[in-house]
Amino acid sequence: MSLCAGRLLLVPTRDTTTLHSLARFVVTGLGSGLMPLAPGTSGSLAAAGLAWLMVHIWGIAALWLGLLFLLPVACWSTCIILPSEQEPDPGWIVVDEWLGQWLTLAIALFTLPASWPVFAGAFVTFRFFDILKPGPIRKLEHTGPAWWTIHADDLLAGVFAGLTMIAGGVVLDRLLQG
Repeated sequence: MSLCAGRLLLVPTRDTTTLHSLARFVVTGLGSGLMPLAPGTSGSLAAAGLAWLMVHIWGIAALWLGLLFLLPVACWSTCIILPSEQEPDPGWIVVDEWLGQWLTLAIALFTLPASWPVFAGAFVTFRFFDILKPGPIRKLEHTGPAWWTIHADDLLAGVFAGLTMIAGGVVLDRLLQG
């Protein structure tokens, strides 16, 4: 075992086919990033669909637990995959979209109901922040090692999107209240 890029992530010192295949499965968002068109959008949509099932079967706590589990697994898997890639952030790596989409929903569901309009709104809002990357999101995309920054900008986009959803819910509630 060795440290990933001098960091705290332990990775095997030799490439094992099974481990590399597992890491590729994780970073492609269970294969959702392999769609030929708009892999990031496909990854976000797959993440929202799985989040819908998780929340409706086990509750919002499952989404938070999923995030806590997925974040280190995503970083570790990305650390394994990136050295064999030419691009610093290949489009088919969409586990970052999964993290951002789940964080958007986890934050939004603090105050909003787990309904299809909220999930649809969270999907659109997250994609907005993920694609445009305003201000600090774009800056964070280039701060630190690639195995982290690939995820960090999407996590911050998820925070922005989740808070935007809550603010939008408050405004809509006020308008409907009269």
